[in-house]
Amino acid sequence: MYGDLPTNTKQPKQAELAGLYEEYYDRIVRYAYSRMGDKTGAEDITGEVFLKAIDSLGSYREQGIPMQAWLFKIAHNLVVDYLRKASKFKSVSIDDIDLPDNRDIAAAVETNMEIERVNRAMRELTADQQEVIRLRYYSGLASREVAALMNKTDGAVREMQRAALEKLRAVLGEA
Repeated sequence: MYGDLPTNTKQPKQAELAGLYEEYYDRIVRYAYSRMGDKTGAEDITGEVFLKAIDSLGSYREQGIPMQAWLFKIAHNLVVDYLRKASKFKSVSIDDIDLPDNRDIAAAVETNMEIERVNRAMRELTADQQEVIRLRYYSGLASREVAALMNKTDGAVREMQRAALEKLRAVLGEA
């Protein structure tokens, strides 16, 4: 897979990228899926993230932004392009959510209703607040990583997160 890349200083980066693929593939899929509402599309975007990363590995320079944050930045850009082309935001359909078979129907329906309720509440947040929640909770990134991705300070991200959670609690409390 990496045979066409020269064996110079890229070797450590290749090894790091391979490790990040194992660790972050599912997280990037979840991030893309939360934005797109299309599981197959999210998996395609995630594959494209790693292809773009491999193509630009030679030009990658860590400048205070870890490689995993770089991957999420690539994912963000690809998702934005996808959504721009789709021209409308899709929400996640309750029918598309996979639940373990060992759950009873009432619990499954209740879980799906709760997920839809949270999705509706998320629409009440600003775009930046939604992005912070997705990156922090769906993708599991640290606030400093989110800050680097969004070109904001760590404090600004923590404040957006606080305000977003406060608004979600208020909206969910009203329902």
